Amino acid sequence: MLALKHHKKVVCVKGDTENPVTKGFLCSRGLKDPQRTYSPQRVLYPYLRDGKKPNGRFKRVSWEKALNTITVRLKKVLREYGSDAVLHLEYAGNMGLFTWFVAQRLWYAIGAARTDYSICSKSGHEAIGLHYGLSYGAQPEELLNMRLAVFWGFNAVVSSPHQWFLAFKSRKKGCKIVVVDSRKSRTAKKADLWIQPKLGSDVALAYGVARYLIENRKIDFKFISRWTVGFEEFKKEAMRWTPSRVEKYTGVSWDIVKEFGENYSNLKPNLIMIGLGFQKSFNGAEAVRAVSLLPALIGIHRGFYYSNSQGWSINLKLLTGEELTNKKFLTVSQVGLGKVLEKGRFKYVYIYNMNPAVTLPNQALVWKGLLREDVFVVVHETHWTETAKLADVVLPAPTYLEKEDVVISYSHGYIRKSQRVVEPLGESKDELWVTRQIAKKLNLKNKWLYKEPWEILKEALGEGFVEKLRSGKTLKLKPKPKNEYQTSSGKIELYSTKAKKLGCTPLPYQPKIPKKDFLVLLSSALSTYTHTQFQDVYGLIPSIVWINPKDAEKHGIKDGSQIILYNEYGNIRLKAIATDAVPQGVLWTPKGGLDLDKKPKNQISPDLTQKIGGGPVFNSTLVKVKPANFST
Repeated sequence: MLALKHHKKVVCVKGDTENPVTKGFLCSRGLKDPQRTYSPQRVLYPYLRDGKKPNGRFKRVSWEKALNTITVRLKKVLREYGSDAVLHLEYAGNMGLFTWFVAQRLWYAIGAARTDYSICSKSGHEAIGLHYGLSYGAQPEELLNMRLAVFWGFNAVVSSPHQWFLAFKSRKKGCKIVVVDSRKSRTAKKADLWIQPKLGSDVALAYGVARYLIENRKIDFKFISRWTVGFEEFKKEAMRWTPSRVEKYTGVSWDIVKEFGENYSNLKPNLIMIGLGFQKSFNGAEAVRAVSLLPALIGIHRGFYYSNSQGWSINLKLLTGEELTNKKFLTVSQVGLGKVLEKGRFKYVYIYNMNPAVTLPNQALVWKGLLREDVFVVVHETHWTETAKLADVVLPAPTYLEKEDVVISYSHGYIRKSQRVVEPLGESKDELWVTRQIAKKLNLKNKWLYKEPWEILKEALGEGFVEKLRSGKTLKLKPKPKNEYQTSSGKIELYSTKAKKLGCTPLPYQPKIPKKDFLVLLSSALSTYTHTQFQDVYGLIPSIVWINPKDAEKHGIKDGSQIILYNEYGNIRLKAIATDAVPQGVLWTPKGGLDLDKKPKNQISPDLTQKIGGGPVFNSTLVKVKPANFST
């Protein structure tokens, strides 16, 4: 993005026309970055809590006072409890290499605890990795040359408008678009063919497609022989999925499976786009691995897109400092963090780039943990988030428009320097500056803590590449070869030996779909928000829930009325919208945000983890519903 400045103030942001993927247009969030930068909800100065949690007020202090306070407390915790009692908690609120990664060097230097980064895409990465080694796949711009694009559990119109735009351009040249989604999403409404499987039945559907391809000899035998292992075992499982069994599990007629199979085998080149939200369920990783194997049957190297974050040759462990220290550190589940916080395992929590007081599951435990009197919480933030309001110390951070950085996308390989276009507002200081000040006050001597960030980047990307970046050029990272497989066999393992060693099924597994007296709550993104960001611009994330009209009638719920969703984790109150956009038995609410009582909607999200990757199960949240005026 290119930001234009006028009298030292950002007045608008425009898309970079040089980027072949984004093509010079911005999503609705990018367009509003100036408003977010000058939001009245910005944190502009350091603050200390004045009073007890959670009702205490904050008082403004100098940076020196704030830094001394957090360093004195950090020394005390390290001395009395050890480094395992210190947790650095961050994620992708800002994906700059300096902001997110290099700033972690302090915490690796002292051996602080960390999370496993499982809250978003980890289960999908590890699931694909069982069969391919690494999870990278096609480049987004390849969509321009496709004859068929399949969006499987991927509402690209909302969550990835640039990739949808590329597919839409290809459609004008004859590309057919198929959407597989249990919900009638905005992308499903635009599809040439919308396939609506029962929730949680995607493995069965993938096996059904595989059976059709194998049975009708529409597979690439030469490719399978040269590039895969385990085909006979995979074939045996696929053939168990008879048309009647597939129909029973998925609710999709065999005629539709045949139509998809014909399109998929005949319309080449083609590409399956796999959504990140698709794998956030009890069987999410299994579904992702099953879908990712279909391209191998018709002879396409990595003919899917999930995320390309593992496809770039950049040493992130060097950037963070993880490989520069011999210290051992504790790693805890990011999904299950509430349980650990609530027990008081950590006495010092340093948070940036994340709003865990809304985004993590089982919010009751997260709040209890952060509000413990014996836990000291530091939050470095751009805005007064829910997490910032629970902190003991709040530090002001600049937005990306107020600092220099380099951002690498997890989809495309184009990269350029992110320029600072205005001076930091108030007394905002960037993440790296703050952690280095703490390091100095701790009297840490590690030279790699104080290296200039561009010099660190040269070590990770190469000096010549970085110098071109610094000059303002748009460059492209070299992707790893699509016909390279980092498995023990060096091939696509349709039958995964790694999975077997890990105690998982070597082949994708479809569990029986239990019939319970519950509704399943789904959640996904809206185009105007990046997780919990931009609520100061577009208003609060809507406290609504979609419910099928038949379910609404069954439970005595009227369209537009307030209802209670409840389970063993808690309850939330939302406004009901009766719509056939969700099937019977399924609810949908916008991801994140608060309910009508200002409670995090994730209060009712389970903190259970998947066996593969330890990822979340947000989209397997089981709830019961009742009208808000219902009394027991």
